[in-house]
Amino acid sequence: MTGRWDGLRAEVRARIDELVAAGREDGVQVAAYLHGTQVVDEVAGVADRATGRPLTSGTPIWGASTGKGLTATVAHVLAERGVLDYDLRIAEVWPEFARHGKGGVTLRHVLTHTAGVPALPPDVTVADAGDWDRMCGIVADSVPLWAPGDVLAYHAWTFGWLIGEVVRRVTGRRISRVLAEDVAGPLGVPGELFLGVPEADLNRLAPVADRNLSAMLDWAAANLPNFDRVAPPGLRPDASVGTRPEFLRADVPATGTMSARAMARMFAALIGEVDGVRLISPARLREVGAVAVRGTEWVFGQEASFGLGYAVESDGAFGCAGSGGSLAYAYPELGLTVAATKTLLSAGDGDPMEELRVLVRDAVRAG
Repeated sequence: MTGRWDGLRAEVRARIDELVAAGREDGVQVAAYLHGTQVVDEVAGVADRATGRPLTSGTPIWGASTGKGLTATVAHVLAERGVLDYDLRIAEVWPEFARHGKGGVTLRHVLTHTAGVPALPPDVTVADAGDWDRMCGIVADSVPLWAPGDVLAYHAWTFGWLIGEVVRRVTGRRISRVLAEDVAGPLGVPGELFLGVPEADLNRLAPVADRNLSAMLDWAAANLPNFDRVAPPGLRPDASVGTRPEFLRADVPATGTMSARAMARMFAALIGEVDGVRLISPARLREVGAVAVRGTEWVFGQEASFGLGYAVESDGAFGCAGSGGSLAYAYPELGLTVAATKTLLSAGDGDPMEELRVLVRDAVRAG
Protein backbone atom coordinates (compact mmCIF):
# COMPACT_ATOMS: atom_id res chain seq x y z
CA MET A 1 0.00 0.00 0.00
CA THR A 2 1.31 3.43 -0.95
CA GLY A 3 2.10 6.18 1.53
CA ARG A 4 -0.38 8.53 -0.09
CA TRP A 5 -3.16 7.12 2.07
CA ASP A 6 -1.23 6.85 5.34
CA GLY A 7 -3.35 9.59 6.88
CA LEU A 8 -6.59 7.83 5.98
CA ARG A 9 -5.33 4.54 7.36
CA ALA A 10 -4.30 6.21 10.59
CA GLU A 11 -7.71 7.84 10.96
CA VAL A 12 -9.53 4.55 10.34
CA ARG A 13 -7.25 2.80 12.82
CA ALA A 14 -7.85 5.46 15.46
CA ARG A 15 -11.63 5.23 14.99
CA ILE A 16 -11.81 1.46 15.36
CA ASP A 17 -9.34 1.41 18.26
CA GLU A 18 -11.61 3.92 20.00
CA LEU A 19 -14.69 1.79 19.34
CA VAL A 20 -13.01 -1.23 20.92
CA ALA A 21 -11.61 0.74 23.86
CA ALA A 22 -15.07 2.17 24.58
CA GLY A 23 -16.62 -1.30 24.63
CA ARG A 24 -18.82 -0.64 21.61
CA GLU A 25 -16.99 -3.29 19.58
CA ASP A 26 -14.98 -6.44 20.27
CA GLY A 27 -13.43 -6.93 16.85
CA VAL A 28 -13.54 -4.83 13.67
CA GLN A 29 -12.05 -5.12 10.19
CA VAL A 30 -12.07 -2.28 7.66
CA ALA A 31 -10.69 -2.57 4.13
CA ALA A 32 -10.80 -0.51 0.95
CA TYR A 33 -9.57 -0.80 -2.62
CA LEU A 34 -9.01 2.09 -5.00
CA HIS A 35 -8.64 1.37 -8.72
CA GLY A 36 -7.79 -2.26 -7.97
CA THR A 37 -5.19 -1.57 -5.28
CA GLN A 38 -5.74 -2.04 -1.57
CA VAL A 39 -5.46 1.27 0.29
CA VAL A 40 -6.95 0.37 3.69
CA ASP A 41 -6.56 -2.84 5.71
CA GLU A 42 -7.10 -2.10 9.40
CA VAL A 43 -8.07 -4.37 12.28
CA ALA A 44 -8.86 -3.73 15.94
CA GLY A 45 -9.81 -5.94 18.87
CA VAL A 46 -9.96 -9.69 19.26
CA ALA A 47 -11.49 -12.53 17.30
CA ASP A 48 -12.67 -14.32 20.42
CA ARG A 49 -13.29 -12.49 23.68
CA ALA A 50 -13.27 -15.74 25.66
CA THR A 51 -9.80 -16.84 24.55
CA GLY A 52 -8.20 -13.55 23.55
CA ARG A 53 -7.39 -14.94 20.11
CA PRO A 54 -6.31 -11.97 17.99
CA LEU A 55 -8.38 -10.76 15.07
CA THR A 56 -6.45 -10.61 11.80
CA SER A 57 -7.25 -9.22 8.37
CA GLY A 58 -7.92 -12.75 7.15
CA THR A 59 -10.24 -13.86 9.95
CA PRO A 60 -13.72 -14.65 8.56
CA ILE A 61 -16.76 -13.22 10.36
CA TRP A 62 -20.43 -14.10 9.83
CA GLY A 63 -21.86 -10.97 8.22
CA ALA A 64 -25.57 -11.84 8.02
CA SER A 65 -27.13 -10.31 4.88
CA THR A 66 -23.82 -8.87 3.73
CA GLY A 67 -23.60 -12.38 2.29
CA LYS A 68 -26.32 -11.51 -0.21
CA GLY A 69 -23.56 -9.64 -2.03
CA LEU A 70 -21.71 -12.92 -2.46
CA THR A 71 -24.82 -14.64 -3.78
CA ALA A 72 -25.62 -11.85 -6.23
CA THR A 73 -22.02 -11.81 -7.43
CA VAL A 74 -22.13 -15.53 -8.21
CA ALA A 75 -25.24 -14.90 -10.33
CA HIS A 76 -23.50 -12.11 -12.24
CA VAL A 77 -20.34 -14.12 -12.85
CA LEU A 78 -22.46 -16.93 -14.29
CA ALA A 79 -24.46 -14.44 -16.38
CA GLU A 80 -21.20 -13.02 -17.71
CA ARG A 81 -20.31 -16.51 -18.94
CA GLY A 82 -23.71 -17.04 -20.55
CA VAL A 83 -24.75 -19.69 -18.04
CA LEU A 84 -27.54 -17.54 -16.60
CA ASP A 85 -29.83 -14.87 -18.00
CA TYR A 86 -31.56 -12.32 -15.80
CA ASP A 87 -34.83 -12.90 -17.64
CA LEU A 88 -34.68 -16.66 -17.14
CA ARG A 89 -37.96 -17.90 -15.72
CA ILE A 90 -37.11 -19.77 -12.54
CA ALA A 91 -39.52 -22.58 -13.41
CA GLU A 92 -37.62 -23.30 -16.63
CA VAL A 93 -34.80 -24.87 -14.61
CA TRP A 94 -36.79 -25.58 -11.44
CA PRO A 95 -40.19 -26.88 -12.62
CA GLU A 96 -41.55 -27.43 -9.11
CA PHE A 97 -41.33 -23.70 -8.50
CA ALA A 98 -44.14 -23.07 -11.01
CA ARG A 99 -46.76 -24.19 -8.46
CA HIS A 100 -49.46 -21.72 -7.43
CA GLY A 101 -48.97 -19.51 -10.44
CA LYS A 102 -45.28 -18.67 -10.00
CA GLY A 103 -44.30 -19.61 -13.55
CA GLY A 104 -43.64 -16.00 -14.54
CA VAL A 105 -41.08 -15.23 -11.82
CA THR A 106 -37.66 -14.48 -13.32
CA LEU A 107 -34.17 -14.26 -11.93
CA ARG A 108 -34.42 -10.50 -12.38
CA HIS A 109 -37.45 -10.43 -10.08
CA VAL A 110 -35.49 -12.33 -7.44
CA LEU A 111 -32.45 -10.07 -7.69
CA THR A 112 -34.65 -6.98 -7.29
CA HIS A 113 -36.72 -8.37 -4.38
CA THR A 114 -39.90 -8.26 -6.46
CA ALA A 115 -40.47 -12.01 -6.90
CA GLY A 116 -43.51 -11.96 -4.61
CA VAL A 117 -42.35 -14.80 -2.34
CA PRO A 118 -40.61 -13.20 0.67
CA ALA A 119 -42.55 -15.09 3.33
CA LEU A 120 -41.70 -18.27 5.22
CA PRO A 121 -43.95 -20.49 7.36
CA PRO A 122 -44.13 -19.19 10.95
CA ASP A 123 -42.72 -22.40 12.42
CA VAL A 124 -39.50 -22.51 10.36
CA THR A 125 -36.41 -22.90 12.55
CA VAL A 126 -32.67 -22.49 12.22
CA ALA A 127 -32.41 -26.28 11.99
CA ASP A 128 -34.72 -26.22 8.98
CA ALA A 129 -32.61 -23.51 7.35
CA GLY A 130 -29.67 -25.89 7.11
CA ASP A 131 -31.74 -28.49 5.23
CA TRP A 132 -31.41 -27.42 1.58
CA ASP A 133 -34.00 -29.78 0.14
CA ARG A 134 -36.56 -28.92 2.80
CA MET A 135 -36.17 -25.18 2.34
CA CYS A 136 -36.24 -25.37 -1.45
CA GLY A 137 -39.38 -27.47 -1.14
CA ILE A 138 -40.99 -24.81 1.04
CA VAL A 139 -40.04 -22.06 -1.40
CA ALA A 140 -41.24 -24.06 -4.41
CA ASP A 141 -44.60 -24.71 -2.76
CA SER A 142 -45.08 -21.15 -1.51
CA VAL A 143 -48.11 -19.17 -2.59
CA PRO A 144 -47.06 -15.79 -4.02
CA LEU A 145 -48.29 -12.74 -2.15
CA TRP A 146 -48.39 -10.69 -5.38
CA ALA A 147 -47.69 -10.99 -9.06
CA PRO A 148 -43.97 -10.76 -9.87
CA GLY A 149 -42.76 -7.19 -10.22
CA ASP A 150 -45.73 -5.65 -8.40
CA VAL A 151 -44.29 -5.08 -4.90
CA LEU A 152 -40.82 -4.36 -3.55
CA ALA A 153 -40.47 -6.66 -0.53
CA TYR A 154 -37.16 -7.63 1.01
CA HIS A 155 -36.73 -11.39 0.56
CA ALA A 156 -34.71 -11.71 3.75
CA TRP A 157 -34.18 -15.49 3.59
CA THR A 158 -35.87 -16.73 0.41
CA PHE A 159 -33.47 -14.66 -1.76
CA GLY A 160 -30.74 -17.18 -0.99
CA TRP A 161 -32.61 -20.38 -1.75
CA LEU A 162 -34.14 -18.92 -4.90
CA ILE A 163 -30.80 -17.94 -6.42
CA GLY A 164 -28.92 -20.86 -4.91
CA GLU A 165 -31.25 -23.48 -6.33
CA VAL A 166 -31.19 -21.87 -9.77
CA VAL A 167 -27.38 -21.94 -9.62
CA ARG A 168 -27.43 -25.59 -8.57
CA ARG A 169 -29.83 -26.54 -11.35
CA VAL A 170 -27.83 -24.83 -14.12
CA THR A 171 -24.31 -25.72 -12.95
CA GLY A 172 -24.73 -28.96 -11.02
CA ARG A 173 -22.79 -27.34 -8.16
CA ARG A 174 -23.87 -25.90 -4.84
CA ILE A 175 -23.61 -22.13 -4.76
CA SER A 176 -21.00 -22.35 -1.99
CA ARG A 177 -18.79 -24.33 -4.34
CA VAL A 178 -19.36 -21.94 -7.25
CA LEU A 179 -18.35 -19.04 -5.00
CA ALA A 180 -15.21 -20.87 -3.91
CA GLU A 181 -14.17 -22.02 -7.38
CA ASP A 182 -15.28 -19.13 -9.59
CA VAL A 183 -14.93 -16.09 -7.35
CA ALA A 184 -12.89 -16.56 -4.17
CA GLY A 185 -10.28 -18.82 -5.77
CA PRO A 186 -9.45 -16.61 -8.77
CA LEU A 187 -9.29 -13.59 -6.44
CA GLY A 188 -6.79 -15.32 -4.15
CA VAL A 189 -9.05 -15.31 -1.07
CA PRO A 190 -10.29 -18.93 -0.96
CA GLY A 191 -10.39 -19.03 2.85
CA GLU A 192 -12.15 -15.70 3.36
CA LEU A 193 -15.44 -15.79 1.41
CA PHE A 194 -18.02 -18.43 2.30
CA LEU A 195 -21.64 -19.31 1.60
CA GLY A 196 -21.15 -22.44 3.67
CA VAL A 197 -18.05 -22.75 5.84
CA PRO A 198 -16.08 -26.01 5.51
CA GLU A 199 -15.70 -27.93 8.76
CA ALA A 200 -11.94 -27.40 8.68
CA ASP A 201 -12.37 -23.62 8.64
CA LEU A 202 -14.89 -23.26 11.46
CA ASN A 203 -12.22 -22.77 14.12
CA ARG A 204 -10.75 -19.87 12.12
CA LEU A 205 -13.93 -17.81 12.41
CA ALA A 206 -14.35 -14.93 14.83
CA PRO A 207 -17.58 -15.82 16.66
CA VAL A 208 -20.22 -13.12 16.68
CA ALA A 209 -21.99 -12.01 19.85
CA ASP A 210 -25.05 -9.92 20.57
CA ARG A 211 -24.75 -6.35 21.81
CA ASN A 212 -28.29 -5.12 21.30
CA LEU A 213 -29.35 -6.53 17.93
CA SER A 214 -31.74 -9.07 19.46
CA ALA A 215 -33.63 -6.30 21.23
CA MET A 216 -33.99 -4.43 17.94
CA LEU A 217 -35.27 -7.55 16.19
CA ASP A 218 -37.83 -8.03 18.98
CA TRP A 219 -38.90 -4.42 18.50
CA ALA A 220 -39.23 -4.98 14.75
CA ALA A 221 -41.37 -8.07 15.29
CA ALA A 222 -43.66 -6.13 17.63
CA ASN A 223 -43.94 -2.97 15.54
CA LEU A 224 -43.57 -4.00 11.90
CA PRO A 225 -46.55 -6.17 10.92
CA ASN A 226 -44.74 -7.96 8.09
CA PHE A 227 -41.42 -8.59 9.83
CA ASP A 228 -42.22 -12.05 11.25
CA ARG A 229 -43.50 -13.17 7.86
CA VAL A 230 -40.01 -12.84 6.36
CA ALA A 231 -37.99 -13.57 9.52
CA PRO A 232 -39.99 -15.98 11.71
CA PRO A 233 -39.23 -16.14 15.45
CA GLY A 234 -37.24 -19.35 15.02
CA LEU A 235 -35.04 -17.88 12.29
CA ARG A 236 -33.91 -14.40 13.25
CA PRO A 237 -30.61 -13.12 11.77
CA ASP A 238 -28.81 -12.71 15.09
CA ALA A 239 -25.94 -14.24 17.07
CA SER A 240 -28.03 -17.25 18.11
CA VAL A 241 -28.06 -18.20 14.42
CA GLY A 242 -24.63 -16.94 13.41
CA THR A 243 -22.76 -18.98 16.02
CA ARG A 244 -24.28 -22.39 15.29
CA PRO A 245 -21.73 -24.66 13.57
CA GLU A 246 -24.42 -26.59 11.71
CA PHE A 247 -25.86 -23.34 10.33
CA LEU A 248 -22.47 -21.91 9.39
CA ARG A 249 -21.53 -25.15 7.58
CA ALA A 250 -24.75 -25.22 5.58
CA ASP A 251 -25.48 -23.39 2.35
CA VAL A 252 -27.83 -20.61 3.50
CA PRO A 253 -26.99 -18.03 0.83
CA ALA A 254 -29.11 -15.19 2.18
CA THR A 255 -26.22 -14.81 4.62
CA GLY A 256 -22.48 -15.33 4.39
CA THR A 257 -19.16 -15.37 6.19
CA MET A 258 -16.29 -13.16 5.09
CA SER A 259 -13.35 -10.94 5.88
CA ALA A 260 -13.57 -7.25 5.10
CA ARG A 261 -10.50 -7.36 2.88
CA ALA A 262 -11.93 -10.20 0.78
CA MET A 263 -15.26 -8.40 0.36
CA ALA A 264 -13.53 -5.18 -0.67
CA ARG A 265 -11.39 -7.17 -3.11
CA MET A 266 -14.41 -8.91 -4.63
CA PHE A 267 -16.28 -5.65 -5.14
CA ALA A 268 -13.11 -4.14 -6.62
CA ALA A 269 -13.10 -6.95 -9.18
CA LEU A 270 -16.73 -6.16 -10.01
CA ILE A 271 -16.00 -2.52 -10.84
CA GLY A 272 -12.54 -3.00 -12.34
CA GLU A 273 -9.52 -5.26 -12.54
CA VAL A 274 -7.66 -6.66 -9.53
CA ASP A 275 -4.37 -8.42 -10.22
CA GLY A 276 -5.58 -9.44 -13.66
CA VAL A 277 -9.04 -10.57 -12.53
CA ARG A 278 -12.22 -8.81 -13.62
CA LEU A 279 -15.45 -10.56 -12.70
CA ILE A 280 -17.88 -8.80 -15.05
CA SER A 281 -17.73 -6.51 -18.07
CA PRO A 282 -18.16 -2.72 -17.88
CA ALA A 283 -21.52 -3.07 -19.64
CA ARG A 284 -22.79 -5.57 -17.08
CA LEU A 285 -21.46 -3.41 -14.25
CA ARG A 286 -23.58 -0.51 -15.47
CA GLU A 287 -26.65 -2.75 -15.41
CA VAL A 288 -26.16 -4.42 -12.04
CA GLY A 289 -25.28 -1.21 -10.21
CA ALA A 290 -28.06 0.96 -11.64
CA VAL A 291 -31.39 1.44 -9.89
CA ALA A 292 -33.77 -1.23 -11.17
CA VAL A 293 -36.55 -0.74 -8.61
CA ARG A 294 -37.36 2.05 -6.21
CA GLY A 295 -40.27 2.40 -3.83
CA THR A 296 -41.63 1.87 -0.35
CA GLU A 297 -40.34 -1.51 0.78
CA TRP A 298 -43.00 -3.84 2.24
CA VAL A 299 -41.22 -5.16 5.35
CA PHE A 300 -39.66 -2.02 6.80
CA GLY A 301 -41.94 0.58 5.23
CA GLN A 302 -39.08 2.79 4.08
CA GLU A 303 -38.01 4.03 0.67
CA ALA A 304 -35.48 1.64 -0.87
CA SER A 305 -33.65 1.26 -4.16
CA PHE A 306 -32.17 -1.94 -5.58
CA GLY A 307 -30.08 -2.79 -8.56
CA LEU A 308 -29.63 -6.44 -9.52
CA GLY A 309 -28.96 -8.04 -6.16
CA TYR A 310 -27.45 -5.02 -4.45
CA ALA A 311 -28.87 -2.02 -2.63
CA VAL A 312 -28.22 1.25 -4.45
CA GLU A 313 -27.46 4.27 -2.29
CA SER A 314 -28.02 7.96 -3.00
CA ASP A 315 -24.27 8.65 -2.95
CA GLY A 316 -23.66 6.46 -6.00
CA ALA A 317 -22.67 3.29 -4.16
CA PHE A 318 -24.10 -0.18 -4.60
CA GLY A 319 -23.60 -3.05 -2.19
CA CYS A 320 -24.99 -4.83 0.82
CA ALA A 321 -25.30 -4.60 4.59
CA GLY A 322 -26.23 -7.10 7.24
CA SER A 323 -28.05 -7.20 10.55
CA GLY A 324 -25.58 -6.23 13.23
CA GLY A 325 -23.56 -3.77 11.18
CA SER A 326 -21.26 -5.40 8.62
CA LEU A 327 -21.30 -3.95 5.10
CA ALA A 328 -19.59 -3.85 1.70
CA TYR A 329 -20.06 -1.21 -1.01
CA ALA A 330 -18.62 -0.12 -4.33
CA TYR A 331 -18.42 3.35 -5.85
CA PRO A 332 -17.91 2.74 -9.58
CA GLU A 333 -17.35 6.41 -10.43
CA LEU A 334 -14.64 6.70 -7.76
CA GLY A 335 -13.10 3.30 -8.45
CA LEU A 336 -13.52 2.69 -4.72
CA THR A 337 -14.76 -0.23 -2.65
CA VAL A 338 -15.17 -0.29 1.13
CA ALA A 339 -16.01 -3.16 3.48
CA ALA A 340 -16.33 -3.35 7.24
CA THR A 341 -17.01 -6.43 9.34
CA LYS A 342 -17.55 -6.74 13.08
CA THR A 343 -18.13 -9.38 15.72
CA LEU A 344 -20.42 -7.54 18.14
CA LEU A 345 -23.88 -7.34 16.56
CA SER A 346 -25.54 -4.05 17.36
CA ALA A 347 -28.35 -1.70 16.35
CA GLY A 348 -29.87 1.56 17.44
CA ASP A 349 -26.69 3.17 18.80
CA GLY A 350 -25.54 4.95 15.68
CA ASP A 351 -23.92 3.09 12.82
CA PRO A 352 -20.14 3.07 13.26
CA MET A 353 -19.43 0.92 10.21
CA GLU A 354 -21.50 3.25 8.04
CA GLU A 355 -19.57 6.18 9.50
CA LEU A 356 -16.33 4.46 8.50
CA ARG A 357 -17.64 3.89 4.98
CA VAL A 358 -18.42 7.60 4.69
CA LEU A 359 -15.03 8.51 6.14
CA VAL A 360 -13.21 6.52 3.47
CA ARG A 361 -15.50 7.76 0.70
CA ASP A 362 -15.03 11.39 1.64
CA ALA A 363 -11.26 11.03 1.90
CA VAL A 364 -11.06 9.55 -1.59
CA ARG A 365 -13.37 12.22 -3.01
CA ALA A 366 -11.14 14.88 -1.49
CA GLY A 367 -8.09 13.22 -3.02
